[in-house]
Amino acid sequence: MRIVAGKHRGRRLAAPPGSAVRPTSERAREALFNILAHGRFGPRPIYEDARVLDAFAGTGAFGLEALSRGARFATFIEKDRAARDALAANVKALREDARCRILAADATAPPRADGPYELAFLDPPYRTDLATPALTALATSGWFAPAALVIVEQAARSDLALPDGFELLEERRYGAGRLVFLRCTVP
Repeated sequence: MRIVAGKHRGRRLAAPPGSAVRPTSERAREALFNILAHGRFGPRPIYEDARVLDAFAGTGAFGLEALSRGARFATFIEKDRAARDALAANVKALREDARCRILAADATAPPRADGPYELAFLDPPYRTDLATPALTALATSGWFAPAALVIVEQAARSDLALPDGFELLEERRYGAGRLVFLRCTVP
């Protein structure tokens, strides 16, 4: 697995052994960032100079890709120790320590945010139904800026029950996964 574009283009990312982490494929990540750069979410790429939240972060591929393409700062929430170790190795290898924070936490019971984030990516394990409680908990804990764009990756054939405070913008399917684009409407 590699960073697709930006200043870290082509750099490899470490992943923990085993099947506990299911990183977003390079193809899906490239398609996602093309949407974020050229989609209907603004006149410029939404990740540029943004504070980015990567919840259920795993290897940190989403947040590190965003930093590579011009995001200002990324916070990663990951509770699995092996995944956090791989993520920390990835941050160190890319020399992004000053622009990253890794939290050993559960995205369904996160700590209070250090400030709002304009862009968030949630990639809970498939078929766990953790996306809805994580969206609610993160919004309640102050992680989302007004009108933040939130992307949830889930199994293509699973449903996402939208909690109050989120508006469905669009959905895209990539292989076994589906990307759901949401706008946070919580004030």
